[in-house]
Amino acid sequence: MPIYEYRCSSCGFQKEYLRKITDPLLSSCPECGKEAFQKMLTAAGFQLKGSGWYATDFKGAASKPQPEKKEVAKAEAPACDAGACAACPVAESGS
Repeated sequence: MPIYEYRCSSCGFQKEYLRKITDPLLSSCPECGKEAFQKMLTAAGFQLKGSGWYATDFKGAASKPQPEKKEVAKAEAPACDAGACAACPVAESGS
């Protein structure tokens, strides 16, 4: 849905409204009540809703911590038998 910006030419009140394209234009100012409320010419703004949009599908996915995968990978790593790591049987028997 597009976001439209309106301004009253009488009192100067200005506000953004989320409206359908098919909605009628606003003309009455909510501040002073005069019929001087006009839609301004501004950069296009819109809001994406529903599934399948970037904001709902990928937002925050990069910020999720993934230490569990790293820990699982360490636990599943085979021993190297060189005695340098705690997983090696040589390191356990040598201590």
